[in-house]
Amino acid sequence: MSAGPRTALARFARSAPRIAVATAAALALAACGGGSGNGDSPAAPTSKAPAGGSGTSAAFPVTVEHKYGSTTIDAEPKTIVTLGLSDQDAVLALGVKPAGAVDWFKEKPYGKWPWAKEKWGSTQPQIVGERDEYNIEKIAALKPDLVIAQYSGMKKEQYDTLSKFTKVVAQPKDHPDYGAPWQLMTQQIGKALGKGTEADKLIADIDTRFKAVRDKHPEWATKTLAVADSFEAGKYSAFTKTDPKSIFFNALGFKLKPEIDTLAKPGWNVAELSAEKLNVLDVDRLVWVTSSTGANDRIKAEPLYKKLKVNQEKRDLFVPYQDPDIGAAFSFNTVLSIPYAIDEIEPLLTAVK
Repeated sequence: MSAGPRTALARFARSAPRIAVATAAALALAACGGGSGNGDSPAAPTSKAPAGGSGTSAAFPVTVEHKYGSTTIDAEPKTIVTLGLSDQDAVLALGVKPAGAVDWFKEKPYGKWPWAKEKWGSTQPQIVGERDEYNIEKIAALKPDLVIAQYSGMKKEQYDTLSKFTKVVAQPKDHPDYGAPWQLMTQQIGKALGKGTEADKLIADIDTRFKAVRDKHPEWATKTLAVADSFEAGKYSAFTKTDPKSIFFNALGFKLKPEIDTLAKPGWNVAELSAEKLNVLDVDRLVWVTSSTGANDRIKAEPLYKKLKVNQEKRDLFVPYQDPDIGAAFSFNTVLSIPYAIDEIEPLLTAVK
């Protein structure tokens, strides 16, 4: 399993407190395995774009290049399955509801996340796998016209198997798995759906939002920021420049710390740190993305952490993944989640002097 989901939100899913819902008992992630879709999933919706006005039929055929070659889509796809961990957001933003998607948190958050709830409405996708392990039978049963796997670690064997019965647009080429910019993944999805112009407009709108924040807070351009987490006593993680969380804060104007990237293992999106290495996190702004107040208290109680100036001068910020869903929003870092993340995090950052 790739380092991307293992060391980012998937780790949160293993460690976060159980949510008080009917599916809460299944929150902790099991080992990756095919056929993880639950049999009680709601009936899958038909992923059709709203009739009229889109002009998508004129956009076809289109050819989309990706990690495993290129895929030509001859006509507007009507039934779509997303296999990237956050691909559903861009598809939803373009007016289409995926018929199938993968499960990440084992709590089916498709109607839960505040930035996507309105887009899903009363429908939810069929769960067709867990992270990078796909249930091919369930995907085939949906009879998709198109499978999208952008923010994913899809293997060549999986691509070949799926390509036997549907069109597949795999993750972008020339980027590591889980390392492609959100703009590129949005463009790839938009092109595959025949909605390239709409996708470009979504990206431009987000860029405008980021620029507005940078213009409002020019002082942030002089500040170095790091994003970190800790789910186990004595073990800490700092996210590299390729992780969506770091990308989000960099787009707000903050500088990142290159040393974090040099400490990370090749292909990993985090640098694993012991308590003795916490000095790496002594930056101008430190954002902890945590799963509980207990985790916050544990971090704050670490003797070596207490010695950091960022802690002593109260320039550290503890942000939850959920309730409110701020950490999840900038961890997704999609065209749907970014506006929500900006609205939630800006006042918190502004309050830190």
